[in-house]
Amino acid sequence: MTREEIITDLSFSTDSKIVLLVLDGLGDLPVGGETPLESARTPHLDRLAAEGACGLTEPVFMGITPGSGPAHLSLFGYDPTRYLLGRGILEALGSDVAVGENDLVARGNFATLEGGRIVDRRAGRIPTELCAELCGRLNRELESVSGATVRLYPGKEHRFVARFTKGGLSEALRDADPQKEGRPPVPAHALAPEAEGSAGIVNAFIDRVTEILKDTPRANTILLRGFARYPEIPTMDRLFKLNPAAIASYPMYRGLAKLVGMSVLEVGPEERDLFSALEANWSRHDFFYVHVKKTDSAGEDGRAPDKLAVIEKTDALLPRLLALEPDVLVVTSDHSTPCSMKGHSWHPNPFLIRAAAAMPDEVDRFSERACGRGYLGRFPAMNALPLMLAHAGKLSKYGA
Repeated sequence: MTREEIITDLSFSTDSKIVLLVLDGLGDLPVGGETPLESARTPHLDRLAAEGACGLTEPVFMGITPGSGPAHLSLFGYDPTRYLLGRGILEALGSDVAVGENDLVARGNFATLEGGRIVDRRAGRIPTELCAELCGRLNRELESVSGATVRLYPGKEHRFVARFTKGGLSEALRDADPQKEGRPPVPAHALAPEAEGSAGIVNAFIDRVTEILKDTPRANTILLRGFARYPEIPTMDRLFKLNPAAIASYPMYRGLAKLVGMSVLEVGPEERDLFSALEANWSRHDFFYVHVKKTDSAGEDGRAPDKLAVIEKTDALLPRLLALEPDVLVVTSDHSTPCSMKGHSWHPNPFLIRAAAAMPDEVDRFSERACGRGYLGRFPAMNALPLMLAHAGKLSKYGA
């Protein structure tokens, strides 16, 4: 039997409740001797670390920098090397974009092009209202390209979803995104012969958009990445006998939650709104994924003080979660986003689990280096979900 089959066979439903609190991009490197997490005042997280068991997780394996999709799939119990999801499908589903059998979707950024180089991949994080205005303009002026119908769906700030509709489209495309500022734009590149036509359509669309937006301040071009069609993936209720819910405000994470069968709950944009949604829906589910985004945003922008502030704000809200008395509480991250690197990295993530059956260790602070001394050691993130199930009494014995 495979690992997945064993866990599915052993899983059973109970009334015990699990909360997985993910502070996106939490892990960091020292700035002036300490990481933002080490510098932050976190009495509640530190108490949880002292009461539970701690460790470090590897989203994929050592040295590999993960995207948000595989990093979250690992935390949800899936092998990220088996289930490869394009960012586009996650963003599309999270934005309630219908994706059919003839559709190819991608995540898009408005960006700033100057002197033949991308000088800002996020166009200064333009207001969401301007993003919607630009998407509307492009939808009016560019209904189709090379025989494919194209439509843009605005997201938050500079983000949008692009949907291409035509028979025979392929997702085997390299991103049309240089990934770093100061580099020239890169076209979508076919990774297989059958994707040549799709690459041509995507690149023709980008060229047309750039011509239309050439006089627009900051947002004068677009970047596209994560090309994807609708995937097949087993749901968490089937694999783990859970009734899971997602509390996340950003489309990508809502989309991923939908793909794995979570009920996606309505939630406002602030950290306090996450805990309000948790309280309002506590009786309806036995597994809650709660996602804090702004730690990652601050890391990507290199804003260590802002990252510290989000950590402290989240810590101050934890008594609301603890008052619900979850049987199992895990606090961790999907990946690290060091402020000094302004992007995802391969560094492991701090992890704590508090439950009646958890083995307390000598860790009394929740931080990268402290968790590295914990009882759980350094382990693959896809083992986090079986650990949660075991501590919640939702796994039977394996073998005689």
